[in-house]
Amino acid sequence: MTKPVVLQIGPYPPVDQDPLDAAFEMLRLHEADDPAAFVARHGPRVRAIASRGALKVPATLIQACPRLELIAVYGVGFDGVDMEAARARGIAVTNTPDVLTEDVADWAMALVLGLWRGLPSAAEWLRAGRWAKDGPHPLGRRVHGARVGLLGLGRIGRAIATRCAAFGMPIAYCDPYVSDAAFARHATPQALAAASDILFVTLAASPETRHVVDAPVLGALGPEGMLVNISRASNVDEDALIAALSGGALGWAALDVFEGEPQLDSRFLDLPNVLLTPHHASATHQTRADMGALMRANLTAHFSGQPLITPV
Repeated sequence: MTKPVVLQIGPYPPVDQDPLDAAFEMLRLHEADDPAAFVARHGPRVRAIASRGALKVPATLIQACPRLELIAVYGVGFDGVDMEAARARGIAVTNTPDVLTEDVADWAMALVLGLWRGLPSAAEWLRAGRWAKDGPHPLGRRVHGARVGLLGLGRIGRAIATRCAAFGMPIAYCDPYVSDAAFARHATPQALAAASDILFVTLAASPETRHVVDAPVLGALGPEGMLVNISRASNVDEDALIAALSGGALGWAALDVFEGEPQLDSRFLDLPNVLLTPHHASATHQTRADMGALMRANLTAHFSGQPLITPV
């Protein structure tokens, strides 16, 4: 029996790649010496695209695959997919929500603890022999009891709220599509920032949310505030963020996502008041295995004529 042809635009771990290769004819675009020629040659055969949350599936690629039926995203974010082009063709899009929620929320709290309590620098202080030479590591900042703002109260925002509640942190949020009487609600991101010590960016990215965290929001968060972004880089104006951090308008930032990643603005590397991680929030063996399994389940369901598991 002929395997369905799937265009793969980024690498997957062997635990995912091996079963994908067994079930489908996987065309590895990311390994092609001439990607344009590769798409021109194979595009007419492609019935599905296997992507990752941080990768792009532009309209040009969609148009180059006239038989395309499904775009399966390995990740919760689907902002890399040109949804307008997909919808215009009736192409289904799936992602992998829920399975990564708890790990991402864990990482968000780790970033807060790491930055305000100085975990990375304290560990290095010990390793470098400075404890014995220079005495105790400099004091950190208290985390429990800090006021939390959640910019977006979806799955991940709620999981972070659960963790923050255990730390005795008052919680507020801003989300135009959600109402939850359990938390204080603010009408604008700027108002939320003004009422927060720590502002978590937990919004799904879209054209409407691009740079929703701008200079006024950062100014409202203030010189004693921390920004934590574990969503998408496009939600934050990076130029405004760097200016605020370097000029003292904002106290700290913990970032797991960056414009143009894996490259990032080198100015971040010169800032002493940031904690930077490489889009690592969902990076556990268990969660990545669950993400891969869910993506494959969507592909299998589609080609078996069954309902999609997690359509966008």
